[in-house]
Amino acid sequence: MTIAEHIKVKRKEFHLTQVELAERAGVGLRFVRELERGKDTVQLDKVNLVLKLFGEELKPAKMEIDV
Repeated sequence: MTIAEHIKVKRKEFHLTQVELAERAGVGLRFVRELERGKDTVQLDKVNLVLKLFGEELKPAKMEIDV
């Protein structure tokens, strides 16, 4: 599941419209729409403002690289 899909699912689980989600998270409606559409470039801090409403946080993870 992508972050875009996850946010959309969580928003619907919490019975929020995109407008309500934007207002409660303190981000713009345009950001929420672009986020749910899977825009390639979004600000991590804003993504976390949205995820915070659901008790979640996105952070970098260490990747294993095979050489």
